[in-house]
Amino acid sequence: MPAYLVIHAERRGDDTLIEDPNLTIEFVDGWVLFKDRDLIQPNRVAIAIPATQVHRIQRVDEPQHTEPEPAPQKE
Repeated sequence: MPAYLVIHAERRGDDTLIEDPNLTIEFVDGWVLFKDRDLIQPNRVAIAIPATQVHRIQRVDEPQHTEPEPAPQKE
């Protein structure tokens, strides 16, 4: 599941974790837009944060492994 940690520019230590199965992120005209890829209302903005208030955004979700790893080869 996509998850992003928003580290605020001025409120250090008061970081925000945003996660949703349909979450995407865009940077548009000085804003950070977290969007929900909902089928009924595609590209709906769920959260908008002024980019000047953000120090850093870090993706923190676990990688999804869709393909099984190959079995070890016997010698």
